[in-house]
Amino acid sequence: MRNVWTVATNAFREAVRDRVLYNLVFFALLMIGASILVGQISIGIEETVIVSLGLTATSVIGLMIAIFIGVGLVSKEMDKRTLYALLAKPVERWQFLIGKFIGLVMTLAVNTVVMAAGLYAALWVVKHPLVRNDAYVLVAVYLILLKLAIIVALAMLFSCLTTPFLAILFTFGIYVAGVFAQDLRTVQAVNLSEGAMRLMRGISYLLPNFENFNVMGAVAHGEPVAWALVWQATLYALLYCATVLAAGAAVFSRRDLK
Repeated sequence: MRNVWTVATNAFREAVRDRVLYNLVFFALLMIGASILVGQISIGIEETVIVSLGLTATSVIGLMIAIFIGVGLVSKEMDKRTLYALLAKPVERWQFLIGKFIGLVMTLAVNTVVMAAGLYAALWVVKHPLVRNDAYVLVAVYLILLKLAIIVALAMLFSCLTTPFLAILFTFGIYVAGVFAQDLRTVQAVNLSEGAMRLMRGISYLLPNFENFNVMGAVAHGEPVAWALVWQATLYALLYCATVLAAGAAVFSRRDLK
């Protein structure tokens, strides 16, 4: 685990030094600040608007960081030829992959904390002091981070399989499909055969069900989030990330890096 942690800390430092990262976080904080102005226009629902826009900004900016930096974690190392020097040391390829994953998840955790702090600051400006129900915003932020961890794992898997451009397209496509995974299980199409319906449902179970992590609507309206949902979502994210990373490690271990 020492090798994994070394790769993770180096990936974290590299991501933190990335100027694009700061620009995206600044843009998210700007959107959160703008939500105060929008909330002033929306008389009576200021808090709902601020929480909705703040969590949406956190999710969208986190998605961009997870996809673009996640894909570049492996491909950039190969393009710069730094991967060869690293693997020449006693570091296995799977250790490199998991270390990069942990490093980027750490980066996303720091960024989501910063954006959550900006959201709480916006709430404090509109209504002070904060109330107990505002703590549910942290639950929503935590579930967003779990969703982003799955996206990072998918981005790294596709970066081991194909070019960076295609990896970005595939990861974004899986994300969009995962948003509607729940609908694929319940859709009733008249023109589709029973076999096609079963295939569609089977694919929906392979896709990451991102609806499991969507509590923004409930939190924006001050509704509590069941703890059963939180631990089930945590277990789901851990198992899905482990499966995807195992597949990515298997592919990466067989890839010809010459």
